[in-house]
Amino acid sequence: MPAPFRPFEDSLDRDAALRHLREATHGADDGELFLERRRSEVLGFDDGRLRTASFDASEGFGLRAVRGETAAYAHSTDISEPALARAVATARLAIGAGGGTLAPPPPGTNRRLYGEEDPLEDAAFALKVETLREIDATARAMDPRVVQVTASLAASHQEVAILRPEGGLVADTRPMARLHVSVIVEQDGRRESGHYGLGGRHDLSRLLSRDTWEASLREALRIALVNLEARPAPAGVMDVVLGPGWPGILLHEAIGHGLEGDFNRKGTSAFAGLMGTRIAAPGVTVLDDGTLPGRRGSLTVDDEGTPSGRTVLIEDGILVGYMQDRQNARLMGVAPTGNGRRESFAHIPMPRMTNTYMLAGEADPEAMVRELKDGLWAVGFGGGQVDITSGKFVFSCTEAYRVRDGRVMEPVKGATLIGDGATALKGIRAVGRDLALDPGIGNCGKAGQWVPVGVGQPSLLIGGLTVGGAAV
Repeated sequence: MPAPFRPFEDSLDRDAALRHLREATHGADDGELFLERRRSEVLGFDDGRLRTASFDASEGFGLRAVRGETAAYAHSTDISEPALARAVATARLAIGAGGGTLAPPPPGTNRRLYGEEDPLEDAAFALKVETLREIDATARAMDPRVVQVTASLAASHQEVAILRPEGGLVADTRPMARLHVSVIVEQDGRRESGHYGLGGRHDLSRLLSRDTWEASLREALRIALVNLEARPAPAGVMDVVLGPGWPGILLHEAIGHGLEGDFNRKGTSAFAGLMGTRIAAPGVTVLDDGTLPGRRGSLTVDDEGTPSGRTVLIEDGILVGYMQDRQNARLMGVAPTGNGRRESFAHIPMPRMTNTYMLAGEADPEAMVRELKDGLWAVGFGGGQVDITSGKFVFSCTEAYRVRDGRVMEPVKGATLIGDGATALKGIRAVGRDLALDPGIGNCGKAGQWVPVGVGQPSLLIGGLTVGGAAV
């Protein structure tokens, strides 16, 4: 097992680094020295053999100095005093004469939301490969219609240290593990697929348990077999019931990005200027919560050193908060919320989601489906996209069913949900009591940066969504 990441013992003198950082942030409003070491491994088993076995390791630093809306950023893979001195010179070019007042440091915390275990080290390479081989063999034995199996195990171990100009030092060790299974089945010349994954900030060994991976495999196979019976989706405007858990990705994309501080400060979000007004139906409460232990999107501290928080965004339909990093919070005159995130030391932090979900209501999910006269029950979601300025979104369903007169009928394929976040929020007619979080597989992209996130919601009945599919 590698020795712990201690950049101020192995590569830099802490006092010298602090002098350089203070020089970079002289006359600035904020800044930090972010140091990182990351190791990751991915094993992929496909079509009966190990197809991928990759290992990556990186380390480096990012130096930031912020004045007003300007952020100077320099980074290097060389953690050394000469490299740091060059980064300071670069930062000073953007800061100029300064004139700012350094913001107060983030508050401290002794809270730990995950352990320091290294998922890359808690299982032998041979055991990982054998587990993937067993997944493949078990899937083929489960059903003769299985023609292809793809399974992957991914693990990463990120260690960060954040030095502040006031002299404070924050460290965090972040494990991550993920299992993903995909199955293709064939019947009468027709092929369909199903997939399932799970993970979180924990060791890899729990995903290697047969009970865990077999349950995931059975779910992937179930979805594939459902899709074998699916008919082309209808097209038109109809009422839709969204299932709990992973369908919260629609919530994440359709309104989550629109509630990030930078988009609202710049006035480019569909929700800009609406603080304190009703933007959703009564009973709708949405949170971003980075404090859930072991969840994929959780952080003990964000990438600026601020402890993660539980931020209420929408309360009973009223917009009450945005997700903030330090820079946007200062410019908007509010407190940071622990949402300053970056992909790596080579990226500047910005407001990002952690675990974004809607709280449960009181409606019976089965009664919500029975209320549909001619609608869609969307259980599983794939990819989607959203325009932040307009709030318009498009999402594809991976598992959905036609509902007629309150009865769940045939599965459908090719269904897409089309709408805009503001209208969809106000069109929520019922909120189920079955809140569930996703199984731990989410990634979020913004401005070219990718970070792990979580989503969740209870079942929702939304009126008047446009469903794209095949005309019938």
